[in-house]
Amino acid sequence: MLNDIKNDAQTRMGKSIDALKHDLSRLRTGRASTTLVDHIKVPYYGSDTALNQVASVSLADGRSIVITPFEKNMVAPIEKALLASDIGITPTTAGTVIRLNMPPLTEERRRELAKHVSHEGENAKIAIRNVRRDALQHVKDLLKEKQITEDEERKADEEIQKLTDRFVKEVDTVAKAKEEELMAM
Repeated sequence: MLNDIKNDAQTRMGKSIDALKHDLSRLRTGRASTTLVDHIKVPYYGSDTALNQVASVSLADGRSIVITPFEKNMVAPIEKALLASDIGITPTTAGTVIRLNMPPLTEERRRELAKHVSHEGENAKIAIRNVRRDALQHVKDLLKEKQITEDEERKADEEIQKLTDRFVKEVDTVAKAKEEELMAM
């Protein structure tokens, strides 16, 4: 019973870390990365389809992404979707190839992005603490129903706190690494 609560808490805290990593991977660092366009949807025969399903997305070099549509008639819709997206880069089209050239980040923009990274890290910590709160509430409910003893409750509380501390430390590590990556240009 207690192991189920701890395992559930650990799984949910792990998902918070994964979500943070995913959100941070979409941040533009001045270096090109195909994850920058992963979330973009393109209208394809009446339905919104992921960009990587209608075109080949690759890196030309450290500062540019090359998008090659599988069909010639998809160049305009892809270009329109890129312009409408939140990536803030204007695509350059040459025939059937679309290029996204990454401009170098200014010092001000880097500081802004670093603040955003720490904000996302704080949100992940809040999510982890909410998971801890839920797990501790489950343990208290078991104690009220007299399914566990007070000693077991105290031990479970300590283990859940250790788990929380470990995941909060991991959030700090992930956020610090991303901030260093942003500032090291």
